[in-house]
Amino acid sequence: MTAELVTFGETMIRLSPPEGERIETAQSLEFRTAGAESNVAVAASRLGCSAAWLSKLPDSPLGRRVTTELRTHGVEPYVRWDDDARQGAYYIEQGRSPRPTNVIYDRADAAVTTARPDELAVEAVEDAAVFYTSGITPALSETLRETTGELLQTATEAGTTTAFDLNYRSKLWSPSDARDACESLFPEVDVLVAAERDIRTVLGLDGDASTLASELAADFGFETVVVTRGEDGALARHDGTVAEQPVFETDTVDAIGTGDAFVGAFLSRLIAGESVETALAYGAATAALKRTIHGDLAVVTPDEVERVLRGGDAGIDR
Repeated sequence: MTAELVTFGETMIRLSPPEGERIETAQSLEFRTAGAESNVAVAASRLGCSAAWLSKLPDSPLGRRVTTELRTHGVEPYVRWDDDARQGAYYIEQGRSPRPTNVIYDRADAAVTTARPDELAVEAVEDAAVFYTSGITPALSETLRETTGELLQTATEAGTTTAFDLNYRSKLWSPSDARDACESLFPEVDVLVAAERDIRTVLGLDGDASTLASELAADFGFETVVVTRGEDGALARHDGTVAEQPVFETDTVDAIGTGDAFVGAFLSRLIAGESVETALAYGAATAALKRTIHGDLAVVTPDEVERVLRGGDAGIDR
């Protein structure tokens, strides 16, 4: 079956000590899977959009753990298996004020860093409604920078809408390196999603969110620009008009993956033919639900999202 949404990137093993414990003294670690592009695919799939994820993994129990979990959430993994590669991982130590949350990457030389287009299911990209990746992927290796560009070009030539999240990670590269790489990809991008702070840090632009969105659309020809603003919600510029969406009130259990949940829900609604305004609302509601769930994945249902949109009380569902 042709997937409506196809994403490309790395999925890691996520290891975290119990809340309130330090990695250096923990006696146990919680074991999950996590990666921006697969997180987006899971959120979209949970909301009824058929989704697939492209990548390269080690042919090992750790690699198979990734594909098994994605299939659990309805995402079809199209994977090139590598007998000699390693599985990327990250450790997360959740903080509480004044101690910040700390992420430690262990992803050097992971299988995905050598992925080339001829190793991947490029036909899935050509057949999709939307192809999505993020700025994390080209940050992982020069090979992935080239592969990301080639896949975006393939999608464009096939008439597939392309979506890209700037998704800057300071532990992976500098703002100047990120700017050079991402701006080289922008000509092949239709829908740009970017956090306001990343636009300022990486692209060096200034002004309010509406001004930033307008400048990006004018400079690079994006069809749609979505600017996320944390507690101030999100804003989208599409067809010359601007729509704003506030956040929904939520209790935060785990904030990691919130942005990916927003993007997955947003793209799922665009694919379903909904308006940008509706897509923003679904994104915000799904992001709010994600913050109540441990792990990177938005394990939500359409009914739960609809309830948030209606302003439903959490209460107790008996």
